[in-house]
This record gives sequence, C-alpha cells and structure tokens, in this order.
Amino acid sequence: MFSLPKTATIIEVGPRDGLQNEKNEVPTDAKLRFIAALQDAGVREMEVTSFVSPKWVPQMGDAASVMENVKREGRQFVLAPNARGIENAKTSGADSIAVFVGVTDSFNKRNINRTTAESMEGLAPQIRQLKEDGLFVRACISTAFHCPFEGPVDPDQTLALCRQFADLGVDELSVADTIGMADPAESYRLFSRLKEELPDVLLTAHFHDTRKMALANILASLQAGIDRFDTSAGGLGGCPFAPGATGNVATEDVVYMLERMGIGTGISVERICRAVDEVTAFVSRPITSGMYTLHQNHSQQD
Repeated sequence: MFSLPKTATIIEVGPRDGLQNEKNEVPTDAKLRFIAALQDAGVREMEVTSFVSPKWVPQMGDAASVMENVKREGRQFVLAPNARGIENAKTSGADSIAVFVGVTDSFNKRNINRTTAESMEGLAPQIRQLKEDGLFVRACISTAFHCPFEGPVDPDQTLALCRQFADLGVDELSVADTIGMADPAESYRLFSRLKEELPDVLLTAHFHDTRKMALANILASLQAGIDRFDTSAGGLGGCPFAPGATGNVATEDVVYMLERMGIGTGISVERICRAVDEVTAFVSRPITSGMYTLHQNHSQQD
C-alpha cells in the first residue's frame, strides 16, 4: 500500500479563479457572502480576488472593494499579474500575493502579450521586492502539462520554470493542469520530480476537471508526496485565455474523497455546498459536482 499523508491543505480558488470567467456579473456582496461561507466551512487558505485590468477581466473589477470588506482570516491570496497589480494588491493590505506565468510562449502571449522569458524578466524584481517586504509569494505555473496552442509540454520545460521561481525565493508553486488533459501517470511523474528537485518550496497541485480525471490526478499526486491542492467550490472556473478549460475540480468532491481516505482537511463538505448556494443564482452554468448534486437532492426532499 502506498504511503498517504495524515492531513492535506485545501486552497480554495472559487472566489477568484472560479468566478473570473463568469459572463454574468456577480455582485460584490454575493462574493463576500461566498467567501464568508467558505471560511465558516473551515477553509483557511483562499484566493479571494485579483487585481487585473477590468477591461480584460471585468468580473474582478471590484477587487479593492472585496479586500476592504472581506473578513481577514487565514492566508488570503490576491492574484496580481504585473507591477501595477502588485502595487494595488499591497495597497489593499494583502500580505500574500500570487503571480502567474505559463510554461509555453503561446499561452503567455495570448494571456499577457509576453513570452515566458519576458514575463519572468518583468516579474523577477517584483518578486525580490515582495520577499524583502516580508510578503508570502505564490507562483502559479499555467500549462504545466499541456498547452491549448502547443500541445504536450516537456516536463523539463516545466521544471526549468519552477526552478527559476524557486531561485527567486517564492514560497509556493501552484502547478496547474490548465486545460485538464493531464493523466495520473503524468501527474505522478512530474510531481515526484518536483518534490525531489525542489524540497524547500511548498508544492501545490491544481487540476481542472475537463475530462473527469482530476480526482485520479489528485490521488496520483498524493502518491508522489503532494499534500496541497487548489480546488474550487462547486467546480466553478475556467481560464478566459485557454480554450476548452472548464471548471476546477470541486472542493466538496475532493474533501469528501480525502476524508473517506482518512486524510484530514478540517473542512465541512455540507458547509462548502451551502457556500456554493450563495452564488448559484449568478453563475452561467449548472453546478454538477457529485457532492453538490446530493446536497441539492437532500434540500429538495426537505
């Protein structure tokens, strides 16, 4: 029997990654209720918003208001793609900043109009300054397995980018299967190498459930020694710059699986489902995760 951790950390990305691609406007007060309900469910690490241009991601145009009114509890990440976003995030009082770069040039050019190397050149001094200021820095590695424009990504290419971030002193690497094409064997191989080569950096696995392999990929990552996972309540999400990238793996399904396996998360599945209730009226597609479907059925019977 393979070795499993006794506990795992869930990083809830629903309020940011989950909602960023929604075409319907989600009111700020609904986002705040969503975040508060997730906190009540036991979530202690969460992406709460993003300081990006409202021209490109209008759903995040209320970032300053969210940060002004959110209950500060646990580690709350704010995504910031560039110097202006980082400065706005710091002004908001954020003490944990997430930056992102795709492994492939094609993805980066579609996303921020820069190659991967150009992106890293711009981010390097920003990351150094953030660390000098004593902030927690999380680096999100997009297209770590497959790219919607270039196809399969060489693991050595992903490892090289992760090493660059580690050398800059980031605290955490969130390694993402952005379009949900990774299989469990790929996940095990990549995360095993990352654990071996970057032992001093927190490693987090981020899976999309496009082809319904996210839970299997999480199991493979657990076998590789990973105990941190990005998940999104209700399976909300998708990347506006990655065609075909459907929602993230659902928090409630991951928590249920981990707890059944004897891996503690400190999170209530039922309360996560109640948190999803706060935003279902505003999202453009039905919530179809397994545990949320059961929650709805029970609610209707009651």
